[in-house]
Amino acid sequence: MAFPPEFLDRLRHLLPLSDVIGRSVRLTRRGREHSGLCPFHSEKSPSFTVSDDKGFYHCFGCGAHGDVVGFVMQTEGLSFPEAVEKLANEAGLPVPESGPRDRERETRRADLHEVLEAACVWFEEQLLAGREGRAARDYLEQRGLTAETCRSFRLGYAPNRRGALRQALNARGIGDGQLVAAGLVKQPEGGGETRDYFFDRVIFPIADRRGRIIAFGGRAMGDSPAKYLNSPDTELFHKGRVLYNLDRARKAVREAGDVIVCEGYMDVIALAQAGFPAAVAPLGTAITEDQIQELWRLDGEPVVCLDGDTAGQRAAYKLVERALPLLRPGFSLRFALLPQGEDPDSLVKGQGARAFRFLVDSSRPLSDVLWMKETEARNFDTPERRAGLRQTLHKTVAQIADPSVQEAYRTEMEQRFRQSFGFRRGDRNGSDWNGRGGKKRGGGLRDGSQSRPGAVSLGSGAGVGGGLGAHRSPSFLRRRSEQVLLATLVNHPSLLYETAEEMAGIELVSRDLDGLRGALIDLAAQRQDLDTVEIRRHLRQVFGNSVEAALLDQDQVQLWPFAQASATVQEAREGLRHLIDLYRQRAAAQDSVEEHRRFAQTMDETSLSRLKAKQEAAQSGANGRIDFDWADGSDTSRGST
Repeated sequence: MAFPPEFLDRLRHLLPLSDVIGRSVRLTRRGREHSGLCPFHSEKSPSFTVSDDKGFYHCFGCGAHGDVVGFVMQTEGLSFPEAVEKLANEAGLPVPESGPRDRERETRRADLHEVLEAACVWFEEQLLAGREGRAARDYLEQRGLTAETCRSFRLGYAPNRRGALRQALNARGIGDGQLVAAGLVKQPEGGGETRDYFFDRVIFPIADRRGRIIAFGGRAMGDSPAKYLNSPDTELFHKGRVLYNLDRARKAVREAGDVIVCEGYMDVIALAQAGFPAAVAPLGTAITEDQIQELWRLDGEPVVCLDGDTAGQRAAYKLVERALPLLRPGFSLRFALLPQGEDPDSLVKGQGARAFRFLVDSSRPLSDVLWMKETEARNFDTPERRAGLRQTLHKTVAQIADPSVQEAYRTEMEQRFRQSFGFRRGDRNGSDWNGRGGKKRGGGLRDGSQSRPGAVSLGSGAGVGGGLGAHRSPSFLRRRSEQVLLATLVNHPSLLYETAEEMAGIELVSRDLDGLRGALIDLAAQRQDLDTVEIRRHLRQVFGNSVEAALLDQDQVQLWPFAQASATVQEAREGLRHLIDLYRQRAAAQDSVEEHRRFAQTMDETSLSRLKAKQEAAQSGANGRIDFDWADGSDTSRGST
């Protein structure tokens, strides 16, 4: 019995391979793949790999290989039709009956793919060679797209002549019925001559997972009620299931790293040209459940990039609501909000790829956005309101279908609730609820937090309630020292030039702060006459107001006087030198640990010599160390300085 390829693709999409295999094999996630002990032969160390993205499993020990249907066949002794029927029942899909009508349908679909490919070629010709395409070529050039990028994405142009595509394809033997079925022309409701669906628009071909053209998007060149227009739904195309650039992103994701979800065609293309090829976009609508599942086949935690305005924040909250029931171990979403008035296209063109990478690296987990959604700009200064918040959080978390993830979220939300409103040892206010001591400010949280999804959190580093009075974990204190280091450079630009070479060799632990460090070094390399005002203006333009405000806030640097703008250059220089020395000492100690590990593996004289050298370097740094203890900035000197 033959099954339609689209039905099998749908089946594989609804049943991730790792989920099916994970019922009988204990799998461990490693990057984008899973590994475990092979179920087809006896082994002590894992050689069995499962790839949801590629849709197959492979054992490097015995050579077993196949997809989800093949796995069920091999492990349960079923025939191909039996395995398909079993999986279809699990997925809730009706099994199509094979017969003359099915064969006719598959032939028709193959014909539609050929029709759409022919249309794509014609659109390309109108853009690249047609006289009428000059305005479209100029537009794309003004948007910063190179000719190579346009060819790579197969961009085209629909001329401002009604019926031009229909006439061209009719001349190639493609009838009106096929054009209507492909969504290229439309039949008036009252009858009459068919009309082209696209005219006077830049054309963006939309492909399926295999790279076959299934639809088009069009951007109007002139005045039009609809600036962007997509093909209508057809037998091949359902816009709620498709992501733009999915086929290219699948190929690029392993080298590119993060999968980035944008809002439109131009954002995706601009990011690809800027070095982010694993970018995708929904087709003019909110992200659907099907699209979330499609994203998870590429990456366990794709980054959703939204405009940094109120509408973008609302979109993030709606997406959280949609994603919550679907969450499962290892699969979630991250969120990044761009600076006000920016989109990915404008940001990479105006500020460069480094600025966009900074935003991606500082994206926030879904749990952060969920907490913000329920707490932002709300008042919780009474027991009743706090009880209402807790009840809302419990009801929201209960929507998560996976029991283990639901329990993890319940614990997470309860911890955040207690940190924000409950008594915490070491809290300077000494209050057990927010209404007694520790008055609410702003949004109603204990520390007055006004965080938003995607904003770079340079303030607390310890989650909600992580102000100066909170318990300081080592990671939080290290992050605070990194903030102070950067604040010193911003407030004393002359030191940025003095230490540029040293700062270039330092890697901060916090990825977002390390991106900010790189931006400051780049700025210093471009300009030798910067002052604090110019640096701060640059930070606002690149990273938004929240970054600058948090980095230079007096609460952040009050325990490190040398970082403040009021400090003398010499005071700032001495304090900065102390911090840089600390980083050097940590790096030397880490090198020593790594060298010791390598020596344990090789046990040769060369490794032993290197190990001794690293240990001496680490000890030399420790003997003259000034340790800020990552806590309050007070010197606890050990040895000479």
